[in-house]
Amino acid sequence: MTSIDNIIIREVNPFGLINLKPGNFWEEKQDLRNSVDSIHQEVITEVEELLDLVIKDNRSRSLLLLGDSGSGKSYLLGRLKRILNPKAFFAYIGPWANSDYIWRHVLRCTVDSLIQIPEGQQESQLMLWLKNLSAFTKSNNSWLFLQSDRRKFIQHLKRTYNPAGLYNPDLFFGVLHDLTSPELYPIACEWLRGDDLSEESMQALKVSRCIDSEDAAKNILANFGRISTQTQPIVLCFDNLDNIPRLSDDSQDFQSLFNVNTTIHNSYLKNFLVIISIITNTWNRNRDSIEQADQARIDKEVKLKRINLEQVEALWAYELKPLHQQVNPQPTSAIFPLSREFLEQSYLAGKNAKTLPRDALTLAKNEYQRYKLSLIGISERPPQDDSAKNVKIHVKIPGQDKPPIVITTTKPTNDSQTIAAEFELIWQKEYKKIQEKISKITLLSAPDLIGNLKEALEALQVQGIKQKLITGKYAGYSLSYLQPGKRERVGIVWTEDSNMTSFFNIMNASLKAIQNQLCDKLYLIRISNIGNGKLKGYQLYQQIFTATDNIHIKPNLTSVHLLATYHSLVNAALAHELVIGGKTINLPELQSLVRESQFLDKCTLLQSLEIVKKRDNTQEEKTDFRAVKDFLFNFVKTEQYMGVPTLISNCMLQFSNVSESDVNLLIQSLCDERKVKIFDSKAKLKDQVILLSV
Repeated sequence: MTSIDNIIIREVNPFGLINLKPGNFWEEKQDLRNSVDSIHQEVITEVEELLDLVIKDNRSRSLLLLGDSGSGKSYLLGRLKRILNPKAFFAYIGPWANSDYIWRHVLRCTVDSLIQIPEGQQESQLMLWLKNLSAFTKSNNSWLFLQSDRRKFIQHLKRTYNPAGLYNPDLFFGVLHDLTSPELYPIACEWLRGDDLSEESMQALKVSRCIDSEDAAKNILANFGRISTQTQPIVLCFDNLDNIPRLSDDSQDFQSLFNVNTTIHNSYLKNFLVIISIITNTWNRNRDSIEQADQARIDKEVKLKRINLEQVEALWAYELKPLHQQVNPQPTSAIFPLSREFLEQSYLAGKNAKTLPRDALTLAKNEYQRYKLSLIGISERPPQDDSAKNVKIHVKIPGQDKPPIVITTTKPTNDSQTIAAEFELIWQKEYKKIQEKISKITLLSAPDLIGNLKEALEALQVQGIKQKLITGKYAGYSLSYLQPGKRERVGIVWTEDSNMTSFFNIMNASLKAIQNQLCDKLYLIRISNIGNGKLKGYQLYQQIFTATDNIHIKPNLTSVHLLATYHSLVNAALAHELVIGGKTINLPELQSLVRESQFLDKCTLLQSLEIVKKRDNTQEEKTDFRAVKDFLFNFVKTEQYMGVPTLISNCMLQFSNVSESDVNLLIQSLCDERKVKIFDSKAKLKDQVILLSV
């Protein structure tokens, strides 16, 4: 019979596995067992009531969701999506890189969300939306019949929906028809999200233009709403907004967002529910800079309340339940090894206290770890002592008859090494998510790509960064900075637009920037096609990059993954959602951590720009398991000790291409280096426990 203490020794701290920085609810699936229905239930009810009004009269409405950092705003949005997805389509819209492209950002994020498949469905939100249009549900013409004939499909939609007020109805309905073709579906989605398609792709879709302006993006979004009044509304969830562009006075540009919201109301864009989620302090700092008329377009304002101790206890019980289910008989308390007494003593107000969900989970993580360490004789270090000390501990695993062994180990601390280890684990997990999300560079817009690069340059302390090197329509594709160690100004233009007319315009704007001496050297970042000698854009490209100091860099996907990983952590830090070692990390601290970890040094794009030193990344990736070995060591550092099978399973979950035998060899290598020690290495694998050892 396995005791609860034995399980605690072998398993990972369950509160350490919780993602305290939830983001896009389409990328981060919520675990149903983490849900405590009573938490924020009144807010869910208010949102549903507002959504029901949109369903009833198709008039768009807006809701401002306020809450302290750590109150669960992002998690609540995911919960709303999970609960209300059967009666509405949901779009997650994060921060935008450039306010000149905000409508295109909203459209891109909306379509990216619409192509996601809801839980319990076989098709994407986009196809469910299309098939449930009244043109098909209330028509004698069958879906299959209309699907087979593009011209009749377009005519039928035009008869059903009076084209007056619709933007380019023939073009729009034609692209909707192309969604029904497996061959054309991918490029139809790209057109809808605003990608600048190649001439060949445009011919395949039978379109003469792409969505290349703010007005066009707004009108396509309006089309979605106007023709779906007899199907389900679309809920636009704006979240994680602390990393939006800043104005000249360093205030955040919320006015651009509220301009979008007001336009949705004033231009009668139908069938949208807009939810704007903002940290209360952020709202208080910025609300006076937003026009009163735009604030008045918010239909409802709701605030997330702190949770009471009964809700905290229920939250803890949900997290501990998987551990409790492994033992028989069950512990007498649903929150063991935590206790209600400890909970009440942790707050000055006692049993009447209120707290934030994140603070409650952090408290549980620390107390659980204290209990876990006590099982093998490690006591908590005095809080005023910030140094790691070597101590001798007597390790005896409960339930085993073997005598204890003495191990010299490092007492657990929140010192810089422990924080660095936890940061590396967070980075690796975030990087894996980014790899799964971004399968090609063109999934990110040019303003997003240049924005991600700008954040990395700032982290690496590059000076003199200026946005918008080139002028005109594509200004947001560019920036400039002072080359480290030199006095020259370097210009960057990053474009992956496939359309050769766009490429010509960008090259023309780049040439003007060079002629106006706005930079001493120009880098073009582009992996996409640059055309051929017959095209004017290619001719300008040759003029700029042949026999000059200007350089064309072809980025790889790994570089984009690294930049996007850092961008995701920047979003979390600015939203006060990045918690490492029990501490909320701000942006300067994150920048310091990423410099110390040297993760960005692996970015070949930054190497090509001579921002970091070049290294043999290809050879490193092919020949060793350094990242896997670092993960194993950092995991033991942060957990202090655990069962060897638990360490192996967590490692293989992070690195799906690594075999169990490889992991075992790496663990043995760490043992040989005396970085870790396995207690009773001759026992069966399931009984082995691994600890730090120095």
